[in-house]
Amino acid sequence: MDAQLDEIDAVFLDLDGTIYLGNNLIEGALEFLDRCDERGVKRYFLSNNSSRSVKQYVKKLHAFGIPAVEDDVLLSTHDLLAWLKSNSISKTWLIGTGGMREMLEEKGIETRSKHPEYVVLGYDTEIDYEKLSKASIFLHAGVPMVASHPDMVCPSPDGGLPDVGAYLALLKTTTGVDPVHITGKPNAGMILHKIEALGLDPARCAMVGDRLYTDLAMATRAGCVGVLVLSGEATMANVSELEVGAEQQPTVIVQSVDELLR
Repeated sequence: MDAQLDEIDAVFLDLDGTIYLGNNLIEGALEFLDRCDERGVKRYFLSNNSSRSVKQYVKKLHAFGIPAVEDDVLLSTHDLLAWLKSNSISKTWLIGTGGMREMLEEKGIETRSKHPEYVVLGYDTEIDYEKLSKASIFLHAGVPMVASHPDMVCPSPDGGLPDVGAYLALLKTTTGVDPVHITGKPNAGMILHKIEALGLDPARCAMVGDRLYTDLAMATRAGCVGVLVLSGEATMANVSELEVGAEQQPTVIVQSVDELLR
């Protein structure tokens, strides 16, 4: 398999660091998406970034001139909601943005419960001390925690920003508590439920992303082609440090999506 991605029926595209960085499109991203449409390759957008709701992501994509509907966007928040539902959890204390709160409350999940069943941690770009201090109190009292994804940093044009993994380290230092579960990438279910719904063969699908420990690990777990772009977090030095046979090992490496499907 090479950058032409022959015999690929669908691509699942990470957003931060792959399609855009902050408020800047990756050069050639629009043209790449046009090539997907021209070749009949389905394209979907994935993000572990739980700071925005699906509606907010669609609005951002539209602002970039990217046609997208809500069904085109898969978030770690979707995986989190599925996990909460499977465990019959309806009362939580959320460390998360208004967009994430909206998605949980639309599904009937209380996010500021005085007696939460779980502390829920998302990528909160609106974080404040009340959220952290109450979460800490609940964790000390024995309330378990679930996190939306494991990412340590969120890429930006000016460098990495503290993400859920950094918040987890803070809470671990404060309380000694680890999450009982972390949803989102690299969990294979993040992508497989969509592949199965489309009736596609995972081997004919590609996961394109900039992170080895989430995007590429998930591609391997799901049986998809893993495409690493060097436009975000990972570098060739990171790839060279991987052990032989590591699940983070990419099948294809390109500088950016601009090199794909040519």
